[in-house]
Amino acid sequence: MKTHTVSVFDLSPPEKLQLVEDLWDDLAAKPEDVPVHEWQKKELARRKSNLMKNPASGLTWAEVKQNVRSGHAS
Repeated sequence: MKTHTVSVFDLSPPEKLQLVEDLWDDLAAKPEDVPVHEWQKKELARRKSNLMKNPASGLTWAEVKQNVRSGHAS
């Protein structure tokens, strides 16, 4: 008897989206288990330092949403 192996690449777009959502929810349930690389920590520290030095350089949440919705960032 021959078995057929299903690949994630065989899934329909809605099925793929559901899989991604399920995986994301699983990761989000234990954020402490998600590795954060040293370069990512350094980049976050750099950005925080820049923002603390010049708070006006940041964007409000409303500005971020507007930029995303308009398809570009300023």
